[in-house]
Amino acid sequence: MTQPDPAPVGTGVPTGGRGYAIGYLEDVDDSPEIIEYIARIESTFEPYGGEWLVHGSTPDVVEGELPGAVVIIGFPSVAAARAWYGSPAYQEILALRSDHSRSVIALLSGVPDGYRAADTIAKLQAGH
Repeated sequence: MTQPDPAPVGTGVPTGGRGYAIGYLEDVDDSPEIIEYIARIESTFEPYGGEWLVHGSTPDVVEGELPGAVVIIGFPSVAAARAWYGSPAYQEILALRSDHSRSVIALLSGVPDGYRAADTIAKLQAGH
């Protein structure tokens, strides 16, 4: 069993559930490089337990602004997501995307199974 990842400072929210790679992409060129990136990316994340959750969907934004498309790849843990992102296989294709789009990529940890926000509130209140 893996240990939970540490919570972000000050949140008190436990982590240690699944990991996620989330991409926000704008101005994606319809170039041969982007086509090659799409053709090759799955083989880079599958060895780390990665799977598509969202691929290139345009969000239905109900608050604020979020232009472009969203990509979410799920992993067994954020450690697996970090290992994938830093892997030689992914680093080899990264420029195919980054040179042909504007993008922000973030890795984050989900909460453990059975998580309830009320438990976090109780811990925060007990500490004050």
